[in-house]
Amino acid sequence: MTTIDCQVDDSDIDVPIDDRDEGERRALELAHRIRLVAAQDPEQAQRLVDELIVALDTAMGGTFSEHLDGVAREVLRRALAKSRNCSETVRVP
Repeated sequence: MTTIDCQVDDSDIDVPIDDRDEGERRALELAHRIRLVAAQDPEQAQRLVDELIVALDTAMGGTFSEHLDGVAREVLRRALAKSRNCSETVRVP
């Protein structure tokens, strides 16, 4: 039996092993894109993050805060309050 000594650099291979890895990869890509927006327009990036937080809470039936603690929970509360204030201000008849 012969052994072939071969070094393989697999750092550029991005193949998800399972759905969790795929979700993590997509989350990292989203975070990267938000950072790009923040570099150009920090206020727009904050609006996007707030909208994302509100959408996550809505999708989870208002239970998103149960998965957060500390500062993250306060950010959620602030985003939800801001969202409620905006929806009360902008009412379409």
